[in-house]
Amino acid sequence: MDGDFDFGTLQRVLTSLAIGLLMGLERQRRRSSRAGLRTFALVALLGTLTAMLDERHGNHWLLVAGFLAAAAMIIGAYLRQPDRSDPGTTSMAAVLVCYLLGALVWYGEARLAVMLAIATTILLYFKAQLHGITRQLTPRDLTSVLQFAVLSLVILPILPDRGFGPNEALNPHQIWLMVVLVSGMSLAGYAALRIFGARAGAPLLGFFGGVVSSTATTLVFSRHARGRGELADTAALVVLVANLVMMLRLAAMVGMLAPGLIWPVARMLALPLLAGALALALIRHRLGKSGVLPMPEVANPTEIRVALGFGALYALVLTCAAWLSDYAGSGGLYAVALVSGLTDVDAITLSSLHLFGLGRLDGNQAIVALAIAALANLGFKIATILVVAGVTAARRMVPPLLAVAGALVAALAANA
Repeated sequence: MDGDFDFGTLQRVLTSLAIGLLMGLERQRRRSSRAGLRTFALVALLGTLTAMLDERHGNHWLLVAGFLAAAAMIIGAYLRQPDRSDPGTTSMAAVLVCYLLGALVWYGEARLAVMLAIATTILLYFKAQLHGITRQLTPRDLTSVLQFAVLSLVILPILPDRGFGPNEALNPHQIWLMVVLVSGMSLAGYAALRIFGARAGAPLLGFFGGVVSSTATTLVFSRHARGRGELADTAALVVLVANLVMMLRLAAMVGMLAPGLIWPVARMLALPLLAGALALALIRHRLGKSGVLPMPEVANPTEIRVALGFGALYALVLTCAAWLSDYAGSGGLYAVALVSGLTDVDAITLSSLHLFGLGRLDGNQAIVALAIAALANLGFKIATILVVAGVTAARRMVPPLLAVAGALVAALAANA
């Protein structure tokens, strides 16, 4: 008999009980469930105890026997009292997951077990909301998810992770990783637009539109604002928010790919974001209740054609940036940023961060390239508004973007 009390064992048992109580608390509130608070707590404890006995005595069949006993218990409960409205498959699966999480705690994976327990409880609790979301999804939306899975889980792992071409600047794995990154961010905004739609209101619609494509959002609202003075302020708000999100999106890329540059980039973007926030407050002050908002007509960001197009653009910009930075110095890089930024800021941003990671650019050059691309993109959108929205609507839509662009120029000058 051990002389010392094992506090480690007690901690594992208490963690297991907490997991069972958490999951059981959610199931207890459902009248149709055959397993509640006490059942889930005991099942989690059973998983921990069988794992402990399995490890200490080498009886590997105990863990399997406990799993089968838990499965038989919950199945038997539903067979004795069948409910046609609820076959109980979710509760059955939850009980078995709870058992395995209890075993996972004993094997030293308590943090993972707790995280999985919380995620499982969230899935159980938001049943109605999840069902509502799935009813809104179209076959095209489901295809989007499958296509993203192909991009990230099928194509990415098989690409070679080494450099090719001039100065070995073209790394197929790294290029496709950037495609997955941009597609994933865009897919999140695309899903939000599909789920919430125009019901989200102008600010959120601008936010989601900016995550997917600030250029497409600007074009759509410029078109709808033409000849409709009552929509000009709403369009100005949505377009401004979308373009502010574009800058936040760039900052997020920097944070993920070049954390060392995040503070210099944050300092540079602080002034234009502040100018945008002030302009946003002015628009909100004079904006009355808006009617039905038009939806941005954005393409599915995970379509293979779209992904290949971005991958090709990224590779081209990366090659040009690497070559011109060698032969023409920073001026060549800035020229590429100016031209490519007109229609797409992501490609030159990712290219600059990649070259910075390779030591081919210093931090200041990468930041200036990012700023030039953002300015070029804002200039392109201002021109789009003037052409598509017309003079009357442009008087409301252009000044906020000019304020943001002017603040960015000032921040860039201060950074020089």
